[in-house]
Amino acid sequence: MVDTMALLRAFIRTARMVKNTSRLAAGLPADDEVLLDAPDERLAPALVAAARGEYDIAAKLLAATREAAEWENRDRYAHGLAVFARTRDGWLQTWQSESPHDPDALLVKAELAVRRWWESPARAELLREVGPLIGAAAEGDPRDPVPWRIALDHARGTNAGHTEFEQLWTEAVRRSPHHYGCHVAALKYLSAAWYGSHRECFDFAERAAQDALPGSLVQALPVRAAFAYLTEGGRAVIPRERLDEAADLAIAVSAAYAPADPWPAEVRNLLTYVLIRLERWQDALDQLRLIGPYATSFPWDRVSDDPLGQFLELRDGVRLEVASIIPLHPRSERGGRARSGDH
Repeated sequence: MVDTMALLRAFIRTARMVKNTSRLAAGLPADDEVLLDAPDERLAPALVAAARGEYDIAAKLLAATREAAEWENRDRYAHGLAVFARTRDGWLQTWQSESPHDPDALLVKAELAVRRWWESPARAELLREVGPLIGAAAEGDPRDPVPWRIALDHARGTNAGHTEFEQLWTEAVRRSPHHYGCHVAALKYLSAAWYGSHRECFDFAERAAQDALPGSLVQALPVRAAFAYLTEGGRAVIPRERLDEAADLAIAVSAAYAPADPWPAEVRNLLTYVLIRLERWQDALDQLRLIGPYATSFPWDRVSDDPLGQFLELRDGVRLEVASIIPLHPRSERGGRARSGDH
């Protein structure tokens, strides 16, 4: 026998989606306006010059971050330059040959070396050979925490034990107690997929968030722990309440930044993924509006070989889900149904 109520619910859901989906596109850029891993206005010229085989702009950019102790930007820019150098490294080779002791060139060289061997089946063995490069980068400027973030990633890839890792962590936080990249590297090491557990991961993330500076992305670290739990599985059961609290904290951090700001873009993309998994559709749509055109490979490359396509597909899916729960006939402020004559 046909379930009349089920059919009615399905019909109402479809009608809501048809009526509401188009207007929910407000505040979202068109698909062809969304960019994947777009560089900011400081990094973009350095990448353009590197594509021409020139390193001067990249050298000036990293030198400026070092001189001003802009460690967060320095980490981000070194990462972006190393990713570019994986496919086009002639400019970096020229830089290294002309300035072999330049701390900024050494930093990009160390980051590139770790990334280059990370996917190899012989990762641990090959990464051990990279150790001296990281040491040289660390000696380039003793104040700089970024080589120590690279060292933390390196330790994870070389199967370093907890004692060695804690020594590196001590050196990192001595230079910059609230450095976001170092905290992310530590969180990965402590995850269930590597050398810890989901509980260790959450405990570390929540303590770090409590100690973080106001507005720091470190406050959003628990949402990374939530992502690890939702994607890696395992025997530990993390209460739903703890996942929601992690998402709520990340929402508050996101709200501290302007819409379409490239700096928190990865955190906002990650938060959106977690909100989708938690079926918090309206919150996810709010974050998609804040993301604007700045899609990031992570976390979408963890679930698809086409991260941009996955982002756009899920963006449409979130709109459909929100549309399906908006009433067909919203009530007016006076409590009755809105009529055609109401304004």
